[in-house]
Amino acid sequence: MNKRLLILWLFYLQLHNSPFAQGLFKKFPQGRSPQEIGMKLAQTFINAPHGVYNAPGTKPHIPYFEVCNWYGALTFAALTNNKALRKKLVERYLPLMDKDSALLPVPDHVDYTVFGALPLELFLQTKDSTYFVTGRYYADKQWQAPEGPRVIPASFDYYKDGFTWQTRLWIDDMYMITLLQAQAYRATGDIKYIERAAKEMVLYLDKLQQPNGLFYHAADVPFYWGRGNGWMAAGMTELLRVLPEKNINYKRILSGYQLMMSTLLQCQAADGMWRQLVNDTASWKETSCTGMFSFAMITGVKNGWLSVKDYGNAALKGWLALTTYINEEGLITDVCEGTGAKNDRQYYLDRKKITGDFHGQAPVLWCASALLRTKEKK
Repeated sequence: MNKRLLILWLFYLQLHNSPFAQGLFKKFPQGRSPQEIGMKLAQTFINAPHGVYNAPGTKPHIPYFEVCNWYGALTFAALTNNKALRKKLVERYLPLMDKDSALLPVPDHVDYTVFGALPLELFLQTKDSTYFVTGRYYADKQWQAPEGPRVIPASFDYYKDGFTWQTRLWIDDMYMITLLQAQAYRATGDIKYIERAAKEMVLYLDKLQQPNGLFYHAADVPFYWGRGNGWMAAGMTELLRVLPEKNINYKRILSGYQLMMSTLLQCQAADGMWRQLVNDTASWKETSCTGMFSFAMITGVKNGWLSVKDYGNAALKGWLALTTYINEEGLITDVCEGTGAKNDRQYYLDRKKITGDFHGQAPVLWCASALLRTKEKK
């Protein structure tokens, strides 16, 4: 679907602005439905090699960005009842239980510990207790006493105050920590897991969220980097999906989420995309953050956290725009490369645009799943 046809489709939606009555999340241009796009990207993931990551001071391991893809593909398989797809996704994991077990991450950092969300999803779908044991191990290690080479003095302070010792107040943490603990709650029904995640989220909101609802890349870097903000948006969304409304922190988290969404709505480009620097119209349009923000809005509209009138078309515009960046091989283009924090606007504008990077592939699968879900049942 070219850009001109997309504009015409969006114009049609604006003329017929009774979203659910007109099947806002049910009618899509040919080739752009969540079923078609989700299957295309899931197949691309199955055919891709492991994204083995070997950061300084670590052993080669399955990285968080592959976990995010795998999780998205599994949820898509479940929502479409595609048993053949799920079988292939399970088969991708099986070698990690024996000959490739060395690729399992050591759970001493948020980016490594999130791996546990994957076996927990496999358990939820297959009921195989082997996956449960592995997943719960990672979830529990996150809240146990500090250990290992990444322990710093602050680790003990956070641990004593009831937070994970892996706390570092980086915005991407709020997807990594939240997803794992939410999955543990889904798998066990034990309220402690979701209460951990909620308490942690409030800490990050209180410390990091700016008055406009967005998040600086770092305390001394006053730029609203797209994917960094995307991790926060997606993390709050995953948490709100399962957090009981009676939880003491529910209203605080919902408020933080809604404040962020209101600013994102204002920053969305006319074609539905968001940018590398969220509020900087001179920065380029970036796909990983667009996927994360679209996932957050689609889920919010479906669950009633956001009004259909104000956010329905914006959520759909994000999805439709995103699908125009997927090439014939099922690879999404214009994904920002890995980016550290730097107090330099030009640094963000000059980041490379990558094709097929897992950071960009994963949010598209999350969106496909979100479009297929009904309202969450807690």
